[in-house]
Amino acid sequence: MQKISFFIILALLCCSCKQSRPPALEPDTITKLPYFNSSDFTPEWGKGTHKIPSFSFTNQLGETVTNETYKGKIYIADFFFTICPGICPKLTENMASLQKKYAKEKNIKLLSHSVMPWHDSVAVLAAYAKKNKVKAKMWNLVTGNKDAIYNIARNGYFADEDFGKTQAENDFIHTENFILVDKEGYIRGVYNGTIAIDMQRLDRHINVLKNEK
Repeated sequence: MQKISFFIILALLCCSCKQSRPPALEPDTITKLPYFNSSDFTPEWGKGTHKIPSFSFTNQLGETVTNETYKGKIYIADFFFTICPGICPKLTENMASLQKKYAKEKNIKLLSHSVMPWHDSVAVLAAYAKKNKVKAKMWNLVTGNKDAIYNIARNGYFADEDFGKTQAENDFIHTENFILVDKEGYIRGVYNGTIAIDMQRLDRHINVLKNEK
């Protein structure tokens, strides 16, 4: 009986090790990223067909932020809310690390949308920005009309698709996605913003976009 138990435990440990192994990294020689034109995030290697739709929100300084703010810029977008006790602190921490890493890069920006705009007023976002040392020159925390935010989350960034689509249009959006958008407004990558290996992949892909012709 002891021998049988030993082999069962050994088998479980082996399965556990296999499941926890990180995915293989793409080669460092990658020179181009695919386009993501649909909510199933199937990579396509031709020219993009889906651009982020026009938007207009208000940032932590009370300023209007639109597509023009990000025109000609590479940017990383995510969705959060200031009183989130779960994944949002990690998302904010990783956004802050991107802010620090690319502080001298004028053409790389960050954009965080509040999915609880009825709570996250400009004043609340300003306090959150101060607490997390957000620099508005590079990183906008935005609030605005709930329907507009949820519409662009679902139909612009496909933000709640990869981790399980919410069942109803009024359901609360909560996603780990970081979305990489190129200078023309096309989605070029999607990453889990809470996982270190995906953050490393995002970092590599930002540099690919910087050098992509």
